[in-house]
Amino acid sequence: MLHLNFAFKLYSMKEIYPIEGMSCKGCKTLVEKALSEVNSVGKASVNLSKAEVVIESDRKIPFENLEVALKGSHYTILPPGKASHHHTHQHKQVEEGNGIFYCPMHCEGDKTYDKPGSCPICGMDLIEQPSVKKIIQYTCPMHPEIIRNEPGSCPICGMDLVPMATNTAEEDSTYKTLLKKFKIAVAFTLPIFIIGMSEMIPNNPLYTIMGLKYWNWVELILSVPVVFYATRMFFERAWKSVITWHLNMFTLIGIGSGVAWFFSVAAVFFPDIFPDTFKTHHGTVYVYFEAATVILTLVLLGQLMEARAHGKTNSAIKALLKLAPNTATKVLDDKEQLVSINEIHPGNLLRVKPGEKIPVDGSIKEGESYIDESMITGEPSPVTKKAGDPVKAGTINGNKTFVMKAEKVGAETLLSQIIEMVNAASRSKAPVQKLADKISGYFVPIVVLIAAITFIVWSAFGPAPSQVYALVNAIAVLIIACPCALGLATPMAVMVGVGKGARSGVLIKNAEALEKMNEVNVVVIDKTGTATEGKPSVEKIIPLQPAYSEKDILQRIVSLNSSSEHPLALATLEYGKKKDIQSLSVTHFEAISGKGVTGILDNKKLALGNGKLMEQEKVHIPDDMEKQVSQEQQQGKTISYLAEGTNILGFLVISDKIKEGAEEAIHQLQQEGLEVWMFTGDHQHTAKAVSEQLGLNGYKAGMLPEDKLIEIKKFQAAGKKVAMAGDGINDAPALSQADTGIAMGTGTDVAIESASITLINGDLKGIVKARLLSKKTMKNIRQNLWFALGYNILGIPIAAGVLYPLSGLLLSPMIAALAMSFSSVSVISNSLRLRNARI
Repeated sequence: MLHLNFAFKLYSMKEIYPIEGMSCKGCKTLVEKALSEVNSVGKASVNLSKAEVVIESDRKIPFENLEVALKGSHYTILPPGKASHHHTHQHKQVEEGNGIFYCPMHCEGDKTYDKPGSCPICGMDLIEQPSVKKIIQYTCPMHPEIIRNEPGSCPICGMDLVPMATNTAEEDSTYKTLLKKFKIAVAFTLPIFIIGMSEMIPNNPLYTIMGLKYWNWVELILSVPVVFYATRMFFERAWKSVITWHLNMFTLIGIGSGVAWFFSVAAVFFPDIFPDTFKTHHGTVYVYFEAATVILTLVLLGQLMEARAHGKTNSAIKALLKLAPNTATKVLDDKEQLVSINEIHPGNLLRVKPGEKIPVDGSIKEGESYIDESMITGEPSPVTKKAGDPVKAGTINGNKTFVMKAEKVGAETLLSQIIEMVNAASRSKAPVQKLADKISGYFVPIVVLIAAITFIVWSAFGPAPSQVYALVNAIAVLIIACPCALGLATPMAVMVGVGKGARSGVLIKNAEALEKMNEVNVVVIDKTGTATEGKPSVEKIIPLQPAYSEKDILQRIVSLNSSSEHPLALATLEYGKKKDIQSLSVTHFEAISGKGVTGILDNKKLALGNGKLMEQEKVHIPDDMEKQVSQEQQQGKTISYLAEGTNILGFLVISDKIKEGAEEAIHQLQQEGLEVWMFTGDHQHTAKAVSEQLGLNGYKAGMLPEDKLIEIKKFQAAGKKVAMAGDGINDAPALSQADTGIAMGTGTDVAIESASITLINGDLKGIVKARLLSKKTMKNIRQNLWFALGYNILGIPIAAGVLYPLSGLLLSPMIAALAMSFSSVSVISNSLRLRNARI
């Protein structure tokens, strides 16, 4: 049994306390810092969404000490189990209609109606029956630190906030609102565009109806609904960006279209204040109502397309949400009852019929069946499950009925944890995004400066009317620039990539892990549970003393291991159960990390473990026994010695099959140019046999947890980027030290917590998938960044008129608006290609 007793600190106590007054990540940081400084507190971890803090320690912390730590702040800590008012407010449940109506007087008992109207008995208006729905929080796709309780725009970049938890109804509502506004904008912009462009028609027929001066008034009146209703939010966002000095895309749109529209309004009301260079041959001043309204309408079109595309980027989360059924068949006193998923509690018995989705995590109590787990593990073949085997929520039952025992429900199920992890990872930032953020910080001021220079240069050197050309080209520069395309380049690809991984059984904890996995050139794997199945079985027991039979030795082994949870210990207990061996009472039990276990039985000290433990206990192993052991180890078997005092009693042989597909997965990684090593606490001969069978680049045997950590550091000191894959508590330090920690989903919670990538199926093929996913996501991010940068680098000079001296080409502000709108949509569309990537 390998126990962690260094480097990676595990605390024996955990308490959860509600916290009131928190609203943002800044609050989270302050609360964690204050509570972490309390004496004896090992770690304080705030869950902002649940409005609670988890305090980890080695002893009970007086509640008063925690209260004192937050005294003087506007945060309040509550005793465990007491509901937080803030939390209730943040996550209270609200009522929303579900399309079923009833009479408030209940004139016809429990009768309901599927349409609104009045009661046929009393005539009162029918009331819609409420359904329960959680309040949704909103965040910015470019700035995940922004979290709000209501929809709106990001105070930094001005983009529409999107629901943190996928809500199709909310997304549809946003899309429908934008669609309605777009239709109104088009209805009023189209006639303005026709009027404005009619000047290019010889003998303009509109002028036979009334003069240009009056058509300008018509354009002004038609533009009002576009500016003050359909696209008003653009100017609100622009104003907010200026007063907060978070300059963004809407700053440029607001300035560009605002200048064009207000210039035109002034030209209609006060034409005499303008010099002759701004006037047409009709004596009226040039107006740009068509440019302003077309620009705004095209930007609105871009927002509409983005709203639809955003819905597709988190399609993986939507698909996962659909996996969970709403109801289940509960078995109580041999009677079946259809209940809501919310009414299931741990320990309940549930009947799962053919073709049904499994409602919660648990284990099969009666029966057997084939289970389709592809939606969670990514593996297409159904898995045979029988009594005692675990089953997961959202997976689909085959053609047989079975009864299962509920063990994990609600947020504790694997499906819920996957959804939470995918949501969190989608909102995290990759290191590569720092470059984009840095550029975006200078982007808007530089664009405004270029627009000003454009106006000055065209005013001084442009053809007549030079100031008209100057104004139009300056507006084009402001409109074509698109910082949003740059800002969306990374988060959109990360969101789609993380979702793709979740559907393939690869859970990415954060965007940084996704980026770092692409840089890895050495993969280190553990043996038991990673390279092998982690389901060891006892092959045989070899007694060495005539006074002790195989049964005697097995009873001592079972008695010692009854206090251990190590996979090898569990294998001996299972073997003892088959042989009907009774466990005896052992005192002074001790697990020695990386060596084995000891204890006192009948006043005699027993030691069970590897050669290092025998050396520690000064147990002599005869040469002929060493040869016998060596032969077993050369076949990849694991050996545990049993000693009483300093006398060797015998040894047991344990085998653990290599995982199916492990050899193929390692070969694929090596073809990618990666070195694959194995670190194990097992004997040299066993490690060598497994290494040769798998075709590894190298291995290290007899390693304690600290040895694995040291070797990882040596690789890193040599300039290597290391990924470590493991499944046990003893792997946690190495997983944390590695550039990328990969946990087997079949392993311990500590290993999974220490890793940045989790393979649900616990299969080495998952490392290949993670590597390919990382490679393709980073390639997609680079494509997005090059596209966004290239678009602005080319578009801005063209809009400024650099091609005019060579070709006479000028870019209309309306074309600039169209290009700007499609630049963001193009980045999102390119990111969506990841959904179909093969990994």
